[in-house]
Amino acid sequence: MKTLLKKFADKINISLSEEQIDKFIKYKELLKEWNEKINLTAITADEDIIIKHFIDSLTIEKYIDKNSSIIDVGTGAGFPGIPIKIAREDINLTLLDSLNKRIVFLQEVLNENKIENAICIHGRAEDIAKDLKSREKYDVATARAVANMSTLLELCLPFVKVGGKFICMKGNNIEEVEEAKKALEILGGEIEKIENFVIPDTDIERNIIVVKKVKETPKQYPRKAGTPAKQPIK
Repeated sequence: MKTLLKKFADKINISLSEEQIDKFIKYKELLKEWNEKINLTAITADEDIIIKHFIDSLTIEKYIDKNSSIIDVGTGAGFPGIPIKIAREDINLTLLDSLNKRIVFLQEVLNENKIENAICIHGRAEDIAKDLKSREKYDVATARAVANMSTLLELCLPFVKVGGKFICMKGNNIEEVEEAKKALEILGGEIEKIENFVIPDTDIERNIIVVKKVKETPKQYPRKAGTPAKQPIK
C-alpha cells in the first residue's frame, strides 16, 4: 500500500516522505477500525481509500498558498483536510463537522499521528460562521460535499477572508455552477478557475472550482441551520 500511495502521489506531483506515508497508513487503519463502529465511509478497500479519499483530497493541494489557514467544512471522515495537512505541515487546519462521533474520530487521527496546528470543531457551519472568532478568518475554506454549489457557497464563503478562496470539490457534473451565479454575487465570490481532470490511472472524473472572495459576505448569511440546503439562493 505504501508503494501505491507514493506512486499515485507522484502522478499528481506531490512528493511524500516515508514519515508522511506512515501517517497516511495509520490514518487508513483508524478509518477502517472506526468505520465498524460509526458510519464514516462506504469506501473500505485499501486501494480505494488511497485513490478515492487520499489522492482525491490531495488534488487541491496546489491551490493552497504556504502557511495558509484552512477550514474544512463538513469534513466527515477528514477529507480533504487531513490528507492535505499530512502533505503540507505548514498549513493551519480546522476541521468542522456537525456530528460529535466524527469529531472524536478525527481527534484520534490527529493525536495518533501527532499532527500539530490542527483543531476540530463540533457544530453546524451556519452557526459557527456567525461566530466572530471564525467569520472571515480563514485564507481557504474547502468542502468535498454532495450539496449543490449555491448551498456550499453559503456555508463556506462566510468563513473566508476577503482575498482568500473557497475550493470546492465536485464530481463530473458542474451545471450547477451556472445556477450559483446569484449566490456568488450576493455572498462576495467570483469564479477564479475550474479545473476538470481525471485521477491518473482511473476513470474518476473530477472538477475543482476555485472561488475568490472579493468582498465581505453580508451579515445575514449564512441563514439559520438547514435553510441553505432547503432553499438555496437562486
